[in-house]
Amino acid sequence: MSPHAARRGRVRRSAAVGLPLALIAALAVAGTATGRTTAGHGEARVTATATLGDIPLGTFSNALLPGTVKNDRGVDLGGIGSDLYPAGRKGEFWTVTDRGPNGQIKVDGKKRRTFPVPGFDPAIVKIRVRGDKVKVVSALPLTTSSGKPVTGLPNQEGRDEAPYSYDAKTSVSYNPNGLDTEGLVRAPDGSFWLVDEYGPSLIHVSARGKVIKRYVPRGLKLRGADYPVVEALPGILLHRKTNRGFEGLTQLPGGDLVMAVQSPLSLPDEDAGEGSRTARLLRFSPKKQAVTAEYAYRFDPVDIVDPGEDDTSELKISSVVAVGRDRLLVQERTDKAARLQTVTLDREANILGDKWDKSATQPSLEELEDPTASGVPVLDKRLVVDLNTVDGVPDKIEGVARVDSRTLALINDNDFGMSDGPEAFDKDGRLVDSGTETTVTYVRLPRKY
Repeated sequence: MSPHAARRGRVRRSAAVGLPLALIAALAVAGTATGRTTAGHGEARVTATATLGDIPLGTFSNALLPGTVKNDRGVDLGGIGSDLYPAGRKGEFWTVTDRGPNGQIKVDGKKRRTFPVPGFDPAIVKIRVRGDKVKVVSALPLTTSSGKPVTGLPNQEGRDEAPYSYDAKTSVSYNPNGLDTEGLVRAPDGSFWLVDEYGPSLIHVSARGKVIKRYVPRGLKLRGADYPVVEALPGILLHRKTNRGFEGLTQLPGGDLVMAVQSPLSLPDEDAGEGSRTARLLRFSPKKQAVTAEYAYRFDPVDIVDPGEDDTSELKISSVVAVGRDRLLVQERTDKAARLQTVTLDREANILGDKWDKSATQPSLEELEDPTASGVPVLDKRLVVDLNTVDGVPDKIEGVARVDSRTLALINDNDFGMSDGPEAFDKDGRLVDSGTETTVTYVRLPRKY
């Protein structure tokens, strides 16, 4: 547990939970400048907490796709907190892993991205919350058209971070099929939609986990993938910050999808993106297979979202949740704090195709100190809850699900128990676990939102 979490009096209950035998058998076979504040938001409270027990990553992965993980280096299943989506039955949710265990180690003053378990394949995981335990009910590995694992490895040299072994000494191959999965929804026909940080991309996946189609920005020129790739997203997304592509995803009642770019674009350059508080949401029509709208979303100042933090680049959107026809809950966060806002996707706020959607515009949307003063129709927002004020909420919440009009379920990303730096693994190449667990937390709000 981090010192920050300890200061906030957070409680985690730990229980050893093994991978169910039935699962192994089955898988072997198959108040702000731009909005208003809700009074009394500090009255929200945690009503239940449940924790995922230890499941060896090799056991989990090889039950899905035999032989994919030869050495899990002592890593347990984790990272399923990338998103949380109700599965229909009480206490059951769909979750999704990210690209797998990864970290950073400095070599000659430069950070290298490490992949300690390069054979890991991202998976959609169905969980059940009962009492203080989270159990895995089933899982679907993400596969290509020919049934091979997509892997979580970076796609393109020169655009994505170079992948290295656990000790950052040996290069690992790129893979054009690789996905850094984040947001997830399940469609009425049983298929899934996911978003990815590499492209960034929107991925349609069958009910069995096979990639049907991957939608990427125009001009990406991704070659060699073993599934259909369509350049259907705005080319301006090519300016996504490294490791900060799409993170949040939701489906509106009418069927349209809304995806959030995690951080402001690096437009015109990295410095502009690092200092910006303006991110983008995009609306996608599965029927038209096209983006139909784009919106400017304005973060609160970083020290409002996370008191004591002064680095604006720490601001991120990790989750969006539909709460009405055109209304969303949007999660603004750093790694240690999070706030949930409601926004309405006003037609008049659509910037798709206008000058703010063009890379050549100077100054760019991201460079504007006050976008509204420059004529940008920034989405209005209203604070629902500041999770930093709610005792018992873990750090790094990435998934949010709506249980009912006053109850939310939250899931954290425990990063597979990994930390950065060479000390993440012992002399034998085994993980020195951070002790951070995957936790589902129920929060009851004082009123409907």
